[in-house]
Amino acid sequence: MSYRSVFSAGLFAGKVVVVTGGGSGIGRCTAHELAALGGHVVLIGRKIDKLHDVAGEIVATGGRASVHSCDIRQEAAVQATVTAILLAHGRIDGLVNNAGGQYIASLESITAKGWEAVINTNLTGGFLMARECYLQSMAAHGGAIVNIVADIWGSMPSMGHSGAARAGMVSFTETAAAEWAHSGVRINAVAPGYIASSGMDHYPPEAGAMLREMRNTVPLGRFGTEAETSAAVVFLLSPAASFISGSILRVDGARPQVRMGWPMRLPDADAQQREAVKPFDGFHLATTPKVFQK
Repeated sequence: MSYRSVFSAGLFAGKVVVVTGGGSGIGRCTAHELAALGGHVVLIGRKIDKLHDVAGEIVATGGRASVHSCDIRQEAAVQATVTAILLAHGRIDGLVNNAGGQYIASLESITAKGWEAVINTNLTGGFLMARECYLQSMAAHGGAIVNIVADIWGSMPSMGHSGAARAGMVSFTETAAAEWAHSGVRINAVAPGYIASSGMDHYPPEAGAMLREMRNTVPLGRFGTEAETSAAVVFLLSPAASFISGSILRVDGARPQVRMGWPMRLPDADAQQREAVKPFDGFHLATTPKVFQK
């Protein structure tokens, strides 16, 4: 089996694309799709074993991938990693700033250390990766950057640290799009809503009931897939998006449009199978998060 992308074969032939957080979830899926389309994918993360596992999956289906262990929160480490990538490949054509993480907590319970950890991972790390890819390669050769943010519209109760970081990344995306356009660099963001990804298994067991109910707050009546998020990323990296920069592409089933007092009607089972809204499952190695398994 191989990745079933909706994009043309060879779309990223000869391109080098860096994917942070490439060892699991949306990052792993996106790396598989980019490699299936001919790109050489550079996987970055802190856990080198997971990166090697994903690289092995990609190579097994005929793709090309390499790995670099890096804590994106550390400026010197980011600088050295980007330099190493360029020594190996000569240039960086695309960056997917996917690495991130958070935990469930009310604002009053978040310590300064916890706040800084989430901000540094979800905002500062993404900035450092983008800046170094720009300074060391894209300023001279152009390129495209896609930042993964989140469904922050309407607030993020119980994840205020992540909401603040993601909102900061949205503003960074818009600012970088203006400042770096003269170098032929485009910067956009993808904002996933409720995506059935392995990341959901990192939450404590007591959050399971809440996670399973979240689909009932989505007008399309379901969770999104990793492949649906990856498709948005690939589009924004592709030449078809050459006049799109500074934009945020939401992948959320219209979740932020839900309003109190409006009697939302969830689609019935037949509606969810209609071509326009049925799930796209292009990722051949996708698995159902444990929290949804019966």
